[in-house]
Amino acid sequence: MSRLLLVVDRARDWAPYYPSEDVLTFDQYLNFSPPPGRRVRVINLCQSARYLSRGYYCSLLAEARGHHVVPSVMTLNDLSRKGLFSLELEELDQSVTEWLDQASAAEGSREIRVRTCFGQAAQQALKPVARILFERFPCPVLEVVFRYRRKWQIDSMKPAAPSDLEESEQDLFASALDHFSSMIWRKPRTRRRYRYDLAMLVNPEETLPPSDEAALKRFERAGRKLGINVERVQRRDYMRLPEYDALFIRETTAIDHHTYRFARKAEAEGMVVIDDPVSILRCTNKVFLADLLKTNKVPTPGTLILSRDEKDAHLRVIRELGLPVVIKIPDGAFSRGVIKARDEKELKDGLKDLFRQSALILAQEYFYTDYDWRIGVLGGRAIYACKYMMVKGHWQIYQHGGASVQSGDFETLPTYEVPRAVIQAALNATRLIGNGLYGVDIKQSGNRVAVIEVNDNPSIDSGVEDRFLGGELYTLVMQEFLSRMEAVRRR
Repeated sequence: MSRLLLVVDRARDWAPYYPSEDVLTFDQYLNFSPPPGRRVRVINLCQSARYLSRGYYCSLLAEARGHHVVPSVMTLNDLSRKGLFSLELEELDQSVTEWLDQASAAEGSREIRVRTCFGQAAQQALKPVARILFERFPCPVLEVVFRYRRKWQIDSMKPAAPSDLEESEQDLFASALDHFSSMIWRKPRTRRRYRYDLAMLVNPEETLPPSDEAALKRFERAGRKLGINVERVQRRDYMRLPEYDALFIRETTAIDHHTYRFARKAEAEGMVVIDDPVSILRCTNKVFLADLLKTNKVPTPGTLILSRDEKDAHLRVIRELGLPVVIKIPDGAFSRGVIKARDEKELKDGLKDLFRQSALILAQEYFYTDYDWRIGVLGGRAIYACKYMMVKGHWQIYQHGGASVQSGDFETLPTYEVPRAVIQAALNATRLIGNGLYGVDIKQSGNRVAVIEVNDNPSIDSGVEDRFLGGELYTLVMQEFLSRMEAVRRR
């Protein structure tokens, strides 16, 4: 479990707020020694952040000790260089400039000064600005000066401390800090102690999430039994990530997406992370994956990579793969962005449509089976197996269109009942990706086995993938996290 510290200049600087054993003065932090192997998160609330001041040394010492600190020395240095944070406000909502115009008229000044706390602002219109600035320059309290020069711009920005805040701003600070890190507000005598803290990234609005509500609860219960506090986080909790020891992504991943940024940040913070950024990078692009599998002689359906600039690409597809054929965009998920072309016209129209979305398209031999194998692999071993049946009257396990997404039936089996060639193909494929959690889709017809794709964020739904193992499946995942977090702590 990580330790969270608030460092202030003097004890009286914290007087307006809830007392906490996690608040240290700068002098106390100088002599602070955490138990060996325990991760420490520091929020530097010292008054001055100038070079060689107490605030500067607080961040510098924290980094030297391997503590994760906000603000970092890099952030303090960046804030001292005006050119790095000049921000044109044209990219932001019109309500921002409207509020600045109104404030300027009321105050009779072309200069408006506001304070933000952990990416939050008291003024509703300024909340988008506060969030963007905090993501770029993570600093607990920022004093931001807007100036009008033909248009509104940020003229200056500097760190501030709780002791600088007026009484009307103290509630905002307390609320923002509570949101940023609720752990410090729990009284020690009532806080249940866990060995580790794990953030589980979810999106409650996602239509087809990797895990349903019941499965998420089973992950949480399995974690608690092993001494892991599993807490759900969402996109807005990005800056809280270093409070945790591990990140478990249970939201559909993509490269140009916050899930990838979460994975990158978690890895940079030295956290255990599944899905790790390399796995996301390798799995979410089918062009990369197809080439990787082919190069390493993992059996796949016949596959071609087509370029938007290639003339008569449809003729090459027909010549080498025949008809019908399947064409797909590189980053589709849940059978989206996939077209079955039964004749030359459908192929030409399908390629034209998909090339609007991507410069490269994958064409794949049509290899029909009544079901696809899905082999779940974690840490280099198969942990579950399912047969996903095709939707009745359709050639895929998902059928999009209409009011809802249809899916075929399924059958969950113990891995020892799966043909050995299928399991081996799954292990061979994932070995090229990493040692995370993967779902390998495989087709089998007689003695022929072909890997369709490797999913870095496989579905684990209650009553489906866990049909055979039950709660043991969730325990296996949490045990993997536990062993990895213990390995990190022993370093």
